[in-house]
Amino acid sequence: MNEKTQDGGAIVTVVGSDQVGIIAQISAFFAEHGINIEDINQTILSGNFVMMMMVNLRQSTLPLEKLKEELAGLGTAMHVSISILHEQVFTAMHRI
Repeated sequence: MNEKTQDGGAIVTVVGSDQVGIIAQISAFFAEHGINIEDINQTILSGNFVMMMMVNLRQSTLPLEKLKEELAGLGTAMHVSISILHEQVFTAMHRI
């Protein structure tokens, strides 16, 4: 288990122009790195693809910082923006 990911939960957001294969490519990346998608919600807003996922990082083969870099690179290649935040950070940022 990775020290940086042992708490487990993270929130992934994906935003960009809608295109075929976004979910498939991201899901394949996660499967390759031992990351489980626990919940997913996606919609199309005015032609823009918007997705949020709750993922479990306990079995991840990558530390969180490397995962952020790899996802950013994948997003660039796919022409979408992909970000990931530890669940606790996400919760703290969105507390009213």
